[in-house]
Amino acid sequence: MTPNLDIIKARLPGYRDLQHLRIREGAIAAITPMSEWVQLNDPPQPPFKEGEEEFTGVTTESFSPSPQLLDLAGDWLSLGGVDLQINGGLGLAFTDLDATHRDKLPEIGQFLWNQGVDGYLPTLVTTSVEKIGRSLRVFAEFLNHRGKEVEPKAVAQILGVHLEGPFLNPDKRGAHPAEFLLPLTIENVKRVLGDYAHVVKVMTLAPELDTTGEVIPYLRSLGITISLGHSLASATQAEASFRLGASMVTHAFNAMPGLHHREPGLLGAALVYPGVQCGLIADGQHVSPAMMQLLLRASGYEEGIFLVSDALAPIGLPDGVYPWDSRQIEVKHGTARLPDGTLSGTTLPLLVGVQNLVRWGICEAEKAISLATDAPRRAIGLSGLSVGQPAQLLRWHSEASTTELTWQRLSSKS
Repeated sequence: MTPNLDIIKARLPGYRDLQHLRIREGAIAAITPMSEWVQLNDPPQPPFKEGEEEFTGVTTESFSPSPQLLDLAGDWLSLGGVDLQINGGLGLAFTDLDATHRDKLPEIGQFLWNQGVDGYLPTLVTTSVEKIGRSLRVFAEFLNHRGKEVEPKAVAQILGVHLEGPFLNPDKRGAHPAEFLLPLTIENVKRVLGDYAHVVKVMTLAPELDTTGEVIPYLRSLGITISLGHSLASATQAEASFRLGASMVTHAFNAMPGLHHREPGLLGAALVYPGVQCGLIADGQHVSPAMMQLLLRASGYEEGIFLVSDALAPIGLPDGVYPWDSRQIEVKHGTARLPDGTLSGTTLPLLVGVQNLVRWGICEAEKAISLATDAPRRAIGLSGLSVGQPAQLLRWHSEASTTELTWQRLSSKS
C-alpha cells in the first residue's frame, strides 16, 4: 500500500458510522467520520475503485490502489490478528526448538503473516525443564537479533512466549505428558523460567496447585500475564486467583469442568469476574457452536472472549500423521488427535475462527473480527486500531447473499 493514502467509507469495529482513515508515511495519522471528510472534499474527489475482478477468497497479495484515495464501499477494516496460543508451525513444534531451527522462525512468521496474523505468542506445552529452557534461550536470542533490525519485515511478530505448563492439574492435563508436570511452587517456577523470564508473556497454570497463594503475585511482579487452565479449580479458588492478579483463562471449556448450575467452577467465575478474558478455539471441535454462542453472549463477546488457534506444528501442512513429542498425532480436516482419540489441537489458522463464527450465525462480522484482532491485543495490554500505529490492515468483505466473510491484506512491507 502506498505510504500516503486516504481510505474512505470504511467500517471499523467499535465505530458507529463509516470512517475515513488518513495514512501518512505508512502509519495511521487520523480516523474521522466520513461526514467530516465529505465537508472537506466538496465536491468529493473521484475515488479509486477496484477493477472488474471479483473480490473473493483469502489472498495475501496487496491491493494496488491510487496513491491518493481508496473507497472501501462499506467493507470492514481492522488490524491483523493476534494469536495468543499457537504451538508451532510448518512442522516445527516450538518445544522442539533449538539453535538449528532459528532460520525456521522467519519462515513461520511469514506463513502466519500470509494468514492475516500480525503477532503471536509461540506456545510451549508441557515438556522437560531442559527443553523449555532451550526453547526460551533460542527465542530470546531471536528477539534480541530482531530488535537490531532497521526495518521490520512483513512477518508476524513474536510478542513473547506463552508457557502452557508444566504447572497443570494432572487430572485435567489433556494431551500434556504427565511425567513432566511439576508442583506449583516459586522454586519450580524459577527453575523453569531460568534466565528468560523476560521472554515469557503469558503462563497457563492450575491455581489450585498453589497452596501458598504466592506464585501468582510473584509471576505478576515479573510482568507475566496469568491464565488459568488445565484446572479443577472451584469458583472460590478461581476468584481468589483473579484477586491476586490472574486475568485470563486458557481455551474456555477445554481441560476444565463444564458449567454447572450449582458448581460454576473456573469458567463460571471467569464469566462474571470483571476484566477477565477467556481464550476460545472456534473450530467447532473443541467447543460446539451452541456453547460458543452461550459463552459469547454471557461474556459480552469481545469484552470477555478472544479467539486463539491453538494450532499445532502441522499448521501449514496437509492432513496426515505427524510426530508430537514422543508420540504421534493424526490430523484430519484440520483437527489433531492422539492415537487414543484425545483432542490435542487443530491446524486451522486463527482467522478461520472468525469466518466460522459468521458462517454459523453465532455473531455478526464486527464482533467476530474484534475477537481475533482487538480482544487478544487488549488481553496482553496492547492497543487496538488507533492513530500512530503502522497501517498494516485487513479488509473484510461480507457477501450480502451468503454468510461468507473474506479478508485481504491492504498493506505489506518488503
